[in-house]
Amino acid sequence: MTTSPSPRASALDGVRVLDLTSVVFGPYASQILADYGADVIKVEAPAGDSTRRTGPSQEPGLAAIFLGLNRNKRSIVLDLKQPVARQALLAMVDQADVLMHSMRPAKMAALGLDPATLCARNPRLVYAGLYGFGEGGAYDGRPAYDDIIQGLSGFADLVGRQTGAPRYLPTVAADKTCGLVAAHAILAALFQRERTGAGQQLEVPMFESMASFALVEHYYGRHLADDPGEAGYPRVLTPWRRPCQTADGHVCLMPYTDAHWRDFFNAAGRADLAEDPRFTDISARTRHIETLYELQAGIVAAHDTAYWLALCERLQIPAAPVNRLQDLETDPHLQSVDFFVPLESATGSRYRFPRNPVRLQQSHVPPAMPPRLGEHTMDVLRQAGLPAADIAALLESGAARQAPAPTSDHCKDPA
Repeated sequence: MTTSPSPRASALDGVRVLDLTSVVFGPYASQILADYGADVIKVEAPAGDSTRRTGPSQEPGLAAIFLGLNRNKRSIVLDLKQPVARQALLAMVDQADVLMHSMRPAKMAALGLDPATLCARNPRLVYAGLYGFGEGGAYDGRPAYDDIIQGLSGFADLVGRQTGAPRYLPTVAADKTCGLVAAHAILAALFQRERTGAGQQLEVPMFESMASFALVEHYYGRHLADDPGEAGYPRVLTPWRRPCQTADGHVCLMPYTDAHWRDFFNAAGRADLAEDPRFTDISARTRHIETLYELQAGIVAAHDTAYWLALCERLQIPAAPVNRLQDLETDPHLQSVDFFVPLESATGSRYRFPRNPVRLQQSHVPPAMPPRLGEHTMDVLRQAGLPAADIAALLESGAARQAPAPTSDHCKDPA
């Protein structure tokens, strides 16, 4: 077991990321980069990322939410309110490929860490600002959290159309979706730099990203500029779009093609519906989708879940059981692809992690323990070229902090 990212060659081998973000949005993006092999240095304030204290924990500073967002990273503690700490960060910027942050631009400028300054210092730097709202817009500078963005971008309304009252999705959908957007934007900028040699500034605003995400299908008739229809894709908005209740539970059934629906109705003894012009092609089904799904629900309720799974497998109609969250660890597919990986920390505490879901043929980065607060401070500062005396002065003044050595060492992967 290792507490640092794997030294093996990987897709992003040699790419160094300075991550000044916290909570979910930014750390999720940088974890994706770390999963592809980037050397992600998590730059934390002395108190550390707040998620270090969010949820249950076996070790101080390694709480549940932090574990889910910070594998394969290194941690350095710098108090950026102190000029000497900012100078140390600038030395790190000189060697970095990416700097990502989620502070307001004015705050970064006050610290001397604005994009103009840093990109002039390191012209190859990709400077990524992760914000709630795009700079220069009407909401520029407003605080943004997942719930706020879900409400503004239409997601609470979408759930409300099915349930009768606006509700948030029961997952931090905005933070994680925008983390995916940030990761691919940073990768695109790095790819462009490979061709041009120049870095660039980029911004990833949550509101715009989630509005774009929602409107992929829900802009719907609004695309028709000469005769605009309603926004909202009827198939996914009907309250009947939900797992079907069976005689003993629930099942996810997804007839989609003309043949799927014809075979489903015939197998259910409803040949009349198989020939019903409301359901014979996708255009007609879309116009009558609520009626179609209501009829489907009534048919499915007559038999148990196993019956429908077997029937749909025979007819090649997509279907699946409804997994509870706790079922995922025993799901036969996830088990067969070794999705969950056991790890042991340097103190001997045992953990489980989902691995990177993506598998690259010529790049493999196994999950490594998220770092203790300030675990790699001295190593990172040495790599940045700071003399030993300067590092000692940073530590003595509190401008930087190094985590104490763990009390025990059990560095073996329990797998």
